[in-house]
Amino acid sequence: MPELPEVETYRRYFEETALGQTVVDLKAEDPRRQLTLDYDTLLNALKGKQFVGTHRIGKHFLVNLSSGNVLVLHFGMTGDLAYYRDEEDTPRFARVVFYFSNGFRLAFIDSRKFGRIGIAASIEEYQKKKALGPDALDITLPQLQASIEKRKAPIKPLLLDQKILAGIGNWIADEVLFQAKINPVKPANTLSDSELKHLHQAIQLVLQTAIEHEAIYQTFPKSFLIHARGWDDTVETTAAERQICPRHGTPLEVAKVGGRTTYFCPICQPL
Repeated sequence: MPELPEVETYRRYFEETALGQTVVDLKAEDPRRQLTLDYDTLLNALKGKQFVGTHRIGKHFLVNLSSGNVLVLHFGMTGDLAYYRDEEDTPRFARVVFYFSNGFRLAFIDSRKFGRIGIAASIEEYQKKKALGPDALDITLPQLQASIEKRKAPIKPLLLDQKILAGIGNWIADEVLFQAKINPVKPANTLSDSELKHLHQAIQLVLQTAIEHEAIYQTFPKSFLIHARGWDDTVETTAAERQICPRHGTPLEVAKVGGRTTYFCPICQPL
């Protein structure tokens, strides 16, 4: 599933290709499934309008229109974008295609068909409707502290709560806690000021690193826990060989925390 780093990569790609373009037509393979409103309403909202800005809240990608409305793209499990000119270059699984006045096109690709496209009146309205907290990349230390410091729940499920901060998925939460050296089941209200500071720094480190590497996990620094998950399918390894701490090579623990599979090092992240 595209996480915040992937969606940020898509946002930057969109800015390099489709930003500033004027929509002249729209085609949707299965409007009832792929659009959150009827086809004619979406076409009328887009036709003749220019893409004038982009915004991202967690995994949600928003495009400002010259009309003042906002185009909303949610990538589901397999969403992606492709900018091209000719019909024969239409990518496989192009479910929705935007046609521009300059002759180019933008395809919304989605092999599993879980992505959705719609319109919102404003970014603020959409964020409120979806009950999204501050974007995880933008949240400040005071905002983070105010959101979690009085909560008795384990820290990991709080990081996954999109109402607290938007954009943290399961592997990102594990990586953040590993880099901050915080146990995932530690109650949030027991975190010291120093731990909260390290937590905030780790959120920025993990997300910025993922974005810089364009979410190609195999290229992440060797000090990252993500390699223990065995993302590189080109290397044959057993689970035991993968699931070791990158700092000192001792076995990781794998447990359910808040109902989610969780990787952590009992030495680096003592409770």
